[in-house]
Amino acid sequence: MGKSSKDKRDIYYRKAKEEGWRARSAFKLLQIDDSFDVFKDVKHVVDLCAAPGSWSQVISRRLWIPARDAGTAAEDMPKIVAIDLQPMAPIEGVVQIQGDITSLAKVNEVLTHFEGKLADLIVSDGAPDVTGLHDMDEFMQAQLILAGLAVCAHILRPGGTYIAKVFRGKDVALLYAQLKMFFTQVTCAKPKSSRNSSVEAFVVCQDFRPPEGFDPKNLRVILEERARGLLADDVDLGLMSWPDECVVPFVACGDLNGYDADMNYDLDFESKVGHKPYVPLAPIAPPTEPPYKTAIAREKAKKEAFAKAHEKPGKARKKELQALKKKQEEELAARAAGGSIEL
Repeated sequence: MGKSSKDKRDIYYRKAKEEGWRARSAFKLLQIDDSFDVFKDVKHVVDLCAAPGSWSQVISRRLWIPARDAGTAAEDMPKIVAIDLQPMAPIEGVVQIQGDITSLAKVNEVLTHFEGKLADLIVSDGAPDVTGLHDMDEFMQAQLILAGLAVCAHILRPGGTYIAKVFRGKDVALLYAQLKMFFTQVTCAKPKSSRNSSVEAFVVCQDFRPPEGFDPKNLRVILEERARGLLADDVDLGLMSWPDECVVPFVACGDLNGYDADMNYDLDFESKVGHKPYVPLAPIAPPTEPPYKTAIAREKAKKEAFAKAHEKPGKARKKELQALKKKQEEELAARAAGGSIEL
């Protein structure tokens, strides 16, 4: 599929390049903010699974850049930390940490950048590589959300907000129930820029209130106990029935009269001088160290080794003879130029 075809197929991909966003996912956070005002009174933000950095861009443009332009003192500037296993190009006002979000050392590093203060907002647009096995993908995504919850348990202030990507499957109610143990309000949000054909949505967890006497070290035990309690209820209620505490509001975010992520839109061909071919824009920030780089190098080396091992007999000898013949011809030409030839 050509670049123009992709621009036509995905209006938000095209608009992201036009507006300087690194990925179309920037519109998802913008539309969530339109509905929930998640940046209000926020000074400390953590972006988990941040690469390539579109959500960090949104946070920077909504918080750090306005504060800088307003002449805010350095000690009062918003602080933004982005964490990912992969490196990414720098973003104004964003401190990058390369590492695993489940590492306690990385969590403590965030607190160092925040000078001991807790985060007001933690966001995560990360997702594991999908396998095509829907139950497995939904389970892995739920585990990633709970990994983000573990980060919240250590560095999110009481009353703070946590936003994360979720795959809505048949067991997503269990995840909602677990999140509601720590947040007063949990909402399932579907941005307009997220395709209707996708099970993707976002959990917006507001007003962080962990259980009384909660110790982050006991998070796994608490989550497992909650799961066992719900599974016990299923024996009487049936697998398709869930208690009311597992039900959360659903909110469609973004202008309903805006662009439809599932539609194709014609490319703009008009110009001041008449018609001209549409020229697609290059991505804003291609991956600096794509995870597939090592795989490509390994595959190339494998092919070269295979070709060398299966080289036809005599082929190497033929190359040597050709090189020798060429050398002899060059010597004869040199002697002829000198006026004498020895036979």
